[in-house]
Amino acid sequence: MKIERLSQDKIRIFLTFDDLLERGIQKDDMWREIPKVHELFSEMMDQAYTELGFDASGPLAVEVFALPAQGMVVIVTRGRSEAQRNDQDAEEEADEDIYEMEVTLEHSDTVMYAFRDFEDVIAAFHQLQSAGLSDDGRLYSYKDNWIAAFDPLPSDPPRTLALIAVLAEYGEATSVTVPVLEEYGKLVIGAGAVQEICSHFKA
Repeated sequence: MKIERLSQDKIRIFLTFDDLLERGIQKDDMWREIPKVHELFSEMMDQAYTELGFDASGPLAVEVFALPAQGMVVIVTRGRSEAQRNDQDAEEEADEDIYEMEVTLEHSDTVMYAFRDFEDVIAAFHQLQSAGLSDDGRLYSYKDNWIAAFDPLPSDPPRTLALIAVLAEYGEATSVTVPVLEEYGKLVIGAGAVQEICSHFKA
């Protein structure tokens, strides 16, 4: 579980599928009102307070993005409460209502992998092309990393899994979402990135 602060009132939490499995939670459980999910959210908020001093009392807007290869990205935005509860008694009285959540769930099928070295991008793309897995994809530059993004074919899940396996050999799953890349990253190649890279660089 990785937590980072995006602003004073907003944090981003990245949960890998291993994080979920360790707690006995399946990917689809995040869409259900069950105790294990509530326990996970409480654990996330405790860790956010410990690591970042993020106080999650009051109204919260929670956005959950399910990513096919990476896991879950949870964006938590804290609303402004009218009065801060500073004394222990008030906190205990409000304990049941401490998380007033408005939850938005979104699913992204885009496969995203980050590469530190451009040579790894070249090697991965050549392997994708030679295996006949893809000539497409987009390539972004973001925070000293190269991010490859692929929209998988819903009609061909095994091919998508093979594509993910190749990308995982050279890069690592990233919690960055497409909207973040489009806003803060730089689009290097907008379409056909695999073909473009393979035609200009040798493996």
